[in-house]
Amino acid sequence: MKRFIHIIFLFLSFIGLHAQPRQLPKGLIEEKYTNEFLDTVDVKKKLEINDYSMLGFTYGVNLSRVMWNPAQNQNMLIIPKNFGISYTKYGKMFGYMPYFGFQIGINYSQEGYEFEHNADKNYTYTIEGAEKAIFDVVEVPVLMHCHYDLWNFKIIANLGCYGGYRIGIHRYPGVTGYVRPEVENSFVDTDRRLDYGLKGGFGFGLVFDPIEIHIMATYKHSFGSLYEPDFYSEYYYRYAYPSNIVISAGVQFHLSKRTGKTKAALKQEAKEMVYGKNKIR
Repeated sequence: MKRFIHIIFLFLSFIGLHAQPRQLPKGLIEEKYTNEFLDTVDVKKKLEINDYSMLGFTYGVNLSRVMWNPAQNQNMLIIPKNFGISYTKYGKMFGYMPYFGFQIGINYSQEGYEFEHNADKNYTYTIEGAEKAIFDVVEVPVLMHCHYDLWNFKIIANLGCYGGYRIGIHRYPGVTGYVRPEVENSFVDTDRRLDYGLKGGFGFGLVFDPIEIHIMATYKHSFGSLYEPDFYSEYYYRYAYPSNIVISAGVQFHLSKRTGKTKAALKQEAKEMVYGKNKIR
């Protein structure tokens, strides 16, 4: 019996000895994770976009035409006068989709039309004697702003509506026209000055925190006709809806942090460390 107990005691001692944690030779960890080795480790940091905001300044060029009914032959006007200021605010949809935001601003631009001259008939269609007209327009766009961000690059898409007002007009007689002096730079009673429509576009951004450079191509379609539909005839209505493609470049200044912990997040963490997470409402 004593011999049996002695064997069990030796067996348990053997298991306990081998169950103890093995001590690595001194210097093994230091040799394995040297500074040279750590320099080769590729640590990938996850990009998390905050709900940040921006103030932007934009310059663009208008490619301007008008959708006529009845149709008219026309040339596209290239007008390098489009200036704007905008405010953009990003926000996570449903609390975790950081791809959305909104943008609101105010723009000043010029747009217009130019009828094509028929050389064979020596004839050009005119309105108020003008073959060409340029409008000064102020507008306020309200857009849904979608974005997909990388570290120093982003893809952008905008879609929304705008309201505007035609504050000035400049009429040009061209080859065959004649513009009366009193209407050369003035609206007439049949002109419509209120403007509204849809606006949308896409582009990309280069990010150099705390600024971004946005390059955009935007299409703007007006539902506000240039004149009263019955100005020519009370029986046959005519419409003229401006249509513009805007190529623009803008600088956006960050008003809050794009990445990293914001001041609000740091304050929240500090409160949790002092008072505990459960005590903070």
